[in-house]
Amino acid sequence: MSKDIVITNNIRRLRFSSGEMTQLELAERSGSSRSTIVAVEAGKYTPSLELAFRIANVFNVPIGEVFCCETKNDKEEGTMKRTNNVLITVTDRPARKAIIKRGIKAKDYFEYCDEVGCDTWNELQKIEGIFGEPVSMWLPKKHIKQNTSEYVQGVEVAKGYSGAIPDGFDMIELPAAKYLMFQGEPFDEEKYCEAIDTIWNAIERYDPKIIGCQWYNEDPRIQMEPKGARGYIELLAVK
Repeated sequence: MSKDIVITNNIRRLRFSSGEMTQLELAERSGSSRSTIVAVEAGKYTPSLELAFRIANVFNVPIGEVFCCETKNDKEEGTMKRTNNVLITVTDRPARKAIIKRGIKAKDYFEYCDEVGCDTWNELQKIEGIFGEPVSMWLPKKHIKQNTSEYVQGVEVAKGYSGAIPDGFDMIELPAAKYLMFQGEPFDEEKYCEAIDTIWNAIERYDPKIIGCQWYNEDPRIQMEPKGARGYIELLAVK
């Protein structure tokens, strides 16, 4: 009876609970390279035992708190996997503006924090938005300035907003749009990566044609702050 070995890690969580340590800083302190840390953290590269111990030493925790080794029965064993429910609803967003902070090359939250730090969210929470909280967004090409990132954080404000824009932030205009909201089940905070994967898998499988729509990539893809009590949420534009 064959089994697959799956190695997972908690590097992201440990970095951000250790003073928002960047991947570059971890690489320097563990005697590695940033590209290696990126690959290890993403689960695309299994580190040597020596590097695994060096990474654990940086965080001053046992190696078992950084890396976990699991066995997964292959399909021949007929193991049943739990199916997570995903709620998909249609929602409309009005014409509005968004105050955003751009990164450099970031395509996700962790790359973004490495580039601009994690204080952006606190600044955005000071701005009165029309939906009550900041968001993260993947911008369409028309909103990406040269040498800036696809992934940004921002707050959506009223179309007539005339308040102050913090230094280093930009404002973009967004038209009225229809979105599909994908919302997962509540999750334990330490399992946020699994919650995100569940939604991304659901998005990949979903065909909006079943409700008479199609994906519309000219409006931002929106990521809500992951909160275990409400489940992970993303919104994708359709037309």
